[in-house]
Amino acid sequence: MSKIKIGIIGAGSISEQHFRAYSHHPEVEIYAVCDLNEERAKAKAEAYGAAKVFTDYRDLLALPDIHGVSICTWNNSHAEISIAALEAGKHVLVEKPLCQTVAEALKVEETVRRTGKLLQVGFVRRYGSNTEILKKFIDAGDLGEIYYAKASCLRRLGNPGGWFSDIKRSGGGPVIDLGVHIIDICWYLMGKPKVKSVSANTYNRLGNRSNVEHLDFYKAADYNAALNTVEDMANALIRFENGASLMVDVSFTLHAKKDELAVKLYGDKGGAELEPELAIIAEKYDTILNVAPQVDHPSFDFIAGFQQEINYFIDSSLGRTETRSPVEDGVEVMKILCAIYESAAQGREIEL
Repeated sequence: MSKIKIGIIGAGSISEQHFRAYSHHPEVEIYAVCDLNEERAKAKAEAYGAAKVFTDYRDLLALPDIHGVSICTWNNSHAEISIAALEAGKHVLVEKPLCQTVAEALKVEETVRRTGKLLQVGFVRRYGSNTEILKKFIDAGDLGEIYYAKASCLRRLGNPGGWFSDIKRSGGGPVIDLGVHIIDICWYLMGKPKVKSVSANTYNRLGNRSNVEHLDFYKAADYNAALNTVEDMANALIRFENGASLMVDVSFTLHAKKDELAVKLYGDKGGAELEPELAIIAEKYDTILNVAPQVDHPSFDFIAGFQQEINYFIDSSLGRTETRSPVEDGVEVMKILCAIYESAAQGREIEL
């Protein structure tokens, strides 16, 4: 059987996870690569055997043989390229966040419905093995009703600079880059309750902190310490219509002792920690139990998570299963992210 031809739009750092996962899928051929930087696109094409290289995504989408595309570009182009790809008859896997505004998200959702094509949002943590395990416990009722969740993704030094710190291209800082992951995974595991209100704060006190020596951190290809128009840190309280709540804080830079990643959920029958290591908290025979699942990867496995995400995208595009991260979920998470920024800007709680 001939392989499914895939195009990848955007050849920056996150695209490597897509290239690697597609290259390990037995039914996929990476057929075309597009990037504004032609040399970077050519390098990826050569490394992964792609036949076509473009600098304009419209030229890639015009290829009739392309079955689907991964969109790994700047956030401000996600909606435009997703809509164009759907209208060109392609299935779409778009990196998180879905876009920059709720209005854009609704346009993408409408295009999905009109074209009948698949759009999968890159909420990769939904595809992690630790999430899959915990979801089984939750679905079986072991946690009962989850009424509270708390999540942190704090970097003491980790502003990638470049487009990440340019609000015009990114749409924001750690909220839209890091917060999107932990907010989504909590909301997903809580059963995706309808959001009622958001109260949030954002801070820009420390800047890029390019003066700090002796500590390495990831820097974007277009890193420029002088350009930083996004928040350093944010916190938010998200209330849901079923009475549940989610507290979250995120940072690119913070005077913290160390980086922190924590995702915790609390139900009326039990609790759980997804990060930094999977754990189940139960009560049996009037005794509290801390249960440590015996698994190879108690925290999120980056490579395996992306492989599972790509596998789901291919299977969903072929009608074998349903994606775990449909466009509708991308819209709802976009509402939360935008409400966080709106609440912080206005200094009040935002009702949704």
